[in-house]
Amino acid sequence: MAITREGKICSFCATPGGPGTDVLLVGGLGAQVCSTCVDDFHATIHDEEAMAHTRTFPWERMSDAEVLAVLPQIMASAEQNQAFAREWVDLLRDRKVSWAEIGRTLGVSRQAAWERFARKTGDNGATA
Repeated sequence: MAITREGKICSFCATPGGPGTDVLLVGGLGAQVCSTCVDDFHATIHDEEAMAHTRTFPWERMSDAEVLAVLPQIMASAEQNQAFAREWVDLLRDRKVSWAEIGRTLGVSRQAAWERFARKTGDNGATA
């Protein structure tokens, strides 16, 4: 099973990127970041005045309309992370890792792990 960056978005600005686009994405464990955000973060880290703005959360400076406008991006990032978790479970199942072990790792029963991931991963024939 290949886990790719194809069809992914930057977890910070929601810009679509990856293969077939002009937007380079890097990262791991679900979070993807585009090169523009990396550059912006680098500039911020090296600017004391800009760093002072990071002491508060961005939504504290946003209007209700601005917060509403960002909500779809938050949901897209969350959905991307959920899909990434399913890809990792697929990878583990391809490696013959049991539902019991996956459940134990997630702090749930094997049945709970199976119910959450089996129907979404194409592992419908596996029993919990």
